[in-house]
Amino acid sequence: MENNELIAKCEAIAKQWLTPAFDEETRKEVQAMLDNEDKTALIDAFYQNLEFGTGGLRGIMGAGTNRMNKYIVGMATQGFANYINKAFPNIQPSVVVGHDCRNNGRMFAETVADIFSANGIKVYLFESLRPTPEISFAIRQLGCQAGVNVTASHNPREYNGYKAYWDDGAQVLAPHDKGIIDEVNKVKIEDVKFEGNKELIDIIGGEMDWDYLQAVKEAMVDQEVILRQKDLNIVYSPMHGTGRVIIPEALRSWGFQNIHVVPEQMVIDGNFPTVVSPNPENAEAMTLGMKLGTRLNADLVIASDPDADRLAIVCRNAKGEWEILNGNQTCMMFCWYIIANKKKLGQLKGNEFLVKTIVTTEVIAEIAKKNGVELRDCYTGFKWIANEIRISEGKQKYIGGGEESFGFLPFDKVRDKDSPASICLICEIAAWAKDNGMTLYDLLLNIYKEYGFSYEHTINVVRPGKTGADEIKQMMVDFRGNKAPKTIAGSKIICTKDFQALTATDGEGNVSKLDMPDTSNVLQWFCEDGTKVSVRPSGTEPKIKFYTEVKGLLKNAEDYPACVAEAKKKVEAIKQSLGLE
Repeated sequence: MENNELIAKCEAIAKQWLTPAFDEETRKEVQAMLDNEDKTALIDAFYQNLEFGTGGLRGIMGAGTNRMNKYIVGMATQGFANYINKAFPNIQPSVVVGHDCRNNGRMFAETVADIFSANGIKVYLFESLRPTPEISFAIRQLGCQAGVNVTASHNPREYNGYKAYWDDGAQVLAPHDKGIIDEVNKVKIEDVKFEGNKELIDIIGGEMDWDYLQAVKEAMVDQEVILRQKDLNIVYSPMHGTGRVIIPEALRSWGFQNIHVVPEQMVIDGNFPTVVSPNPENAEAMTLGMKLGTRLNADLVIASDPDADRLAIVCRNAKGEWEILNGNQTCMMFCWYIIANKKKLGQLKGNEFLVKTIVTTEVIAEIAKKNGVELRDCYTGFKWIANEIRISEGKQKYIGGGEESFGFLPFDKVRDKDSPASICLICEIAAWAKDNGMTLYDLLLNIYKEYGFSYEHTINVVRPGKTGADEIKQMMVDFRGNKAPKTIAGSKIICTKDFQALTATDGEGNVSKLDMPDTSNVLQWFCEDGTKVSVRPSGTEPKIKFYTEVKGLLKNAEDYPACVAEAKKKVEAIKQSLGLE
């Protein structure tokens, strides 16, 4: 579309937002964009509608169809309500609604509750901010048909979002996601029933917290080791978010007694004043926790992101210095411990399975294979892990699943990433390590020595706005076409997996089909030397991700820094060969 044509289209849509259906503040914001000679802001705000991606509805807050505001939230909720009522015609449906610490979170959550109730749907609205996994738990606990959590997870402060859940407590999958989008696209602003029916809204809180905390205990593997190491010195930060009450209480309920919190980050604040971005993947976000951990001589420092679905872990390395574990290492350690210690305690019956996403480290596959436990690969996004739990419910036992982006779920009462349960379990693992004369760092290196060293690095290529979206789209077209690589960093590609075409092509050009539940815009290359590169446009942010995994051999713990240094050189070579420098 030519730029003048695009501007005209955006102006036409924007003028519809100047009607009395929108409040005065919104009309002023839209008029200012229309009056501005620079149409960049207008285009970014109106060139598309926010759609459900891998994490639901998410965007920068402000006026416009491509922004998070009460009107977009309202139209999404009206469409969702219409779909729920069609899907469950013979009952009065019920939903759970929650929110995190984000700016406008409570307002959006109350808007969602009002619209659902105005459409005859029973609403259980949390009294205040709660972790994402507790919303998932509450849907199952209350027997609801759906749910919404207002959150933008770990995104920067400008963002808010809307996670849609179905009756199994998992984020919405096909065909429901497409069905909801179809209903949302039919909705006009005048169709939205903003006036709620208070008789259909119940406020919930403490009683659900208790039930959830009891359920989290099911993730425990060995309470005896916790009792022996109950004084494990733990520092925790909620990053201004929803874990502030739940996670310290969960740790105490497991038996840990020496818990310290980062006071500056216990303050609820959607502006996240103590971090650049509240993302546990960013080392900067852990600075205050590490400072407190140093002062208190802590064994480990742990944080959860604002909606408490992801976690970050910092432990002591061989020199006693702080070492931040990445998401692959965290996931790998969880899987190893669950298998090793359930086996030792006689808790494995032979019908268990683990799940990881396709971009997560292949070391987990080696751990599962060597121990005779089934491992399943699924797409990025925890809804796909939840889908594996759902299809095997009553037939096989789920014992854990995770992804490289700092998310893990160690039990099946929740169907999304769960940092309260995962934080409790990683503290149990640290207690077990200490009980055996090790740190978490020592345990990590032992796993590498037994199952093979790997180094993972994610390259994020950020391209904001309409032009950025077009550029990302073209990059994927090129990688599937005339710019498809034959080698990566000097190593021959022996398998290319295209999850959009659902094909796997070997080095000789032979093609086979991939068995996956749906298609996804992901490419993977596997090389002769064990290198794996996965390419995936983000479903929630304006960027394309290159997940790299480099293999190596670790014989002795003291060789670990050299292995990492060599792997980093290989990643730089991968960047060059893919034209990412």
